[in-house]
Amino acid sequence: MESAHSLDIPLVQEENICLPLVISAVSKYWGVDLPLAEAKEIAKKYPNVKGTILIEGVELAERHGLGSIILNSSIKELRRLIDMGIPPIVILPGIKDVVQHASLVIGYDETEKTIFHYIPEPDKIGAIPEETFDKQWQEDDRLMLLLVPPDIIEEAKIANDNNTKSNRLCFDAEKLRLQGKVDEALLMLKKALETNQSNSTASCLYAGILNDMNREEAVPHYKKSIELNQRCYLAYRGLGNYYLKAKDYANAERYYTLAIGINPQRFVPIYKNRGVARLEQNKTSEAKEDLTKYLEQMPDAKDRASILQAISEIR
Repeated sequence: MESAHSLDIPLVQEENICLPLVISAVSKYWGVDLPLAEAKEIAKKYPNVKGTILIEGVELAERHGLGSIILNSSIKELRRLIDMGIPPIVILPGIKDVVQHASLVIGYDETEKTIFHYIPEPDKIGAIPEETFDKQWQEDDRLMLLLVPPDIIEEAKIANDNNTKSNRLCFDAEKLRLQGKVDEALLMLKKALETNQSNSTASCLYAGILNDMNREEAVPHYKKSIELNQRCYLAYRGLGNYYLKAKDYANAERYYTLAIGINPQRFVPIYKNRGVARLEQNKTSEAKEDLTKYLEQMPDAKDRASILQAISEIR
C-alpha cells in the first residue's frame, strides 16, 4: 500500500486580489471556472490593498454554485478530507512583509510524515514536514477553508456549528475593515465573539482594530486571544505594536521577543520594530543586531537607506 495520498489539482497561474490562486484552483478542481473579469470589477473597491482578499474569492465561488465552510481543524481531519477527495485551504504564516497567506493542501505522505502543498507550476508540489506544518498552522488557530459543492459538505459530515459561523463572521469583518467600514467590522467581530467566546481569531482581530484606534481595550482582547491559543503570533506582535506606540518600550520589546520566539521568519519588519524599542532603552548592540537582521532578510526594503543611516549612527 502506497504511503502517499495526493489530489490532482488543475494548473492555474492567473489571479487577482479578489480571486486568489487557491480559490481559482479549487473551483476548477470541482469543474467551476470563476470569471476573472468579475473579480477585477470587485477589486476596484480595494485600490490600496496589498495581497489578496480571500473572502471575496470565496463569495465569488459561492455565487457560482460552490458552498464553503471555515473551521478550526487538525492534521487527522485534514488527512480524512484528502482521502475523501476534498482539497482544504489552510491559513499559514506569511514571509518577509506578508503577515499570512492561504495555502492549498493537496495531499500527505504517511511514511515521510509530510504535507503536500499546491504550487502553480507543472509537476511541482511543495512538501513540508508534518510537525513543522502543524506548528505554523497553529499560529493562526488551525483555520481551514473548504470550498466544495454544497452536497459534499453534508456528505463529509462537517458540522456547520457556532464555531464555523463565528469564523465566517471574522472573514466578513476583515472584508469590511479593508473597505474602511471600521465600525461595521467591530460590530461583526462582537457578533463573532458572542457566537463563540473561545474564538482566538475573533479576539485578535477585534484587538487589532482597537489597536489601530489607539484604544487601551485592545490589550485584554489580545491577551484573551493568547489565552485561547498560546501560539497566536499576531496577538503577541499586536501587543508589541500597542506598547511601542504607547512608548512602553520594555513591554514592546518583551512581546516582540515572544512573537519572534514562536516564528523567527514570519514577519521581518518585527525586527525593525524591536530594534526601535531596544534603541529607546539604550540597548544599542541588540538594536543594531535587529536592524541589521531586518535588512538582511529584506534587502529590498523601501526604508533601507534610512535604516542604514540609523545603524551607522548607533554607538
